[in-house]
Amino acid sequence: MAKKEDASVEQKLRALYDLQLIDSRVDEIRNVRGELPLEVEDLEDEVLGLKTRIDKLKTDVETINFEIGAKKNLIEEAKALIKKYSEQQKNVRNSREFNSISKELEFQELEIQLAEKNIKEFKAQIEQKKVVIAETKERLSEREAHLKHKKGELDAILAETEKEEQALLEQSEKYRSEIEERLVKAYSRIRNNVKNGLAVVPIERGASGGSFFTIPPQVQVEIASRKKIITDEHSGRILVDPVLAEEEQEKMQKLFAKL
Repeated sequence: MAKKEDASVEQKLRALYDLQLIDSRVDEIRNVRGELPLEVEDLEDEVLGLKTRIDKLKTDVETINFEIGAKKNLIEEAKALIKKYSEQQKNVRNSREFNSISKELEFQELEIQLAEKNIKEFKAQIEQKKVVIAETKERLSEREAHLKHKKGELDAILAETEKEEQALLEQSEKYRSEIEERLVKAYSRIRNNVKNGLAVVPIERGASGGSFFTIPPQVQVEIASRKKIITDEHSGRILVDPVLAEEEQEKMQKLFAKL
């Protein structure tokens, strides 16, 4: 194949159609994978999110247990003070001291009651979080099993197609480097704007491939002469004649078989 600007129009058309056949084959491989990579990615994110949630819930339980410990210590301290104040009350000298100590005793009793109430509430929170942890673990187990299955599917497809896809991508880059930059840009622009990524198509039954719009006979003759690059006025696709297309399809099938 001649290099870039030195190539004839026919050589440019053949190179563009070869590039299209390579890129279409890559599209086919990726279509086989379909949404699997995204499904796997979503499942991985979900599994990570569930694990993070479980870790947070466990940390919450630890924090609450620490709070329960602190309240139990407070109760023990209050009981010790009650014992101390009760002894002091036995030796008071006047009613003012007695009333003062009575207030301290009452305060400590209230402290114990409040702490016990807090402990009860904390324990209820722990039980509630344990239920959520159990439910989340069950969900995690199910999602991990689903992820393993989907990863297995994806790995099997990748094992079959990854090597071929990489080889095709290298061929695609090679062909792009040997075609005029303006043509590559035009090809990429058309490919991005049309259905199925078909930028270069042969004439099929008098119409451009993948289209129902008939190509006038005179234009078909011009396309078959391979003297200039002609695009379909309806879709913008680059058109090649059926004979050239068949020849290049046979050539590229041999190339694909070697990859």
